[in-house]
Amino acid sequence: MKSAHDIIIRPIITEASMSGLADRKYTFKVARDANKIEIAKAVETLFGVKVTKVNTMNCKGRAKRMGMHAGYKPDWKKAVVTLSEDSKTIEFFENMM
Repeated sequence: MKSAHDIIIRPIITEASMSGLADRKYTFKVARDANKIEIAKAVETLFGVKVTKVNTMNCKGRAKRMGMHAGYKPDWKKAVVTLSEDSKTIEFFENMM
């Protein structure tokens, strides 16, 4: 069984993800083999919040060039987690605003 730290890799902090904070939506980079149930349980144990919905997206790696050589960055998975109305917020994201 994977631990919560193995499932949630890092938070995603962009302008679009910060606009979702008003709707209680938080964005994370997650393990590619994690499913929605595992992601919800990992967020609940790490941050002590109540998750109502998880949306996941498989993101394709961008093209990358290093001089003559071309390749791709690795593919990754993104999860948008929606918290319940009675749940507390995640303090890490609140300090960013």
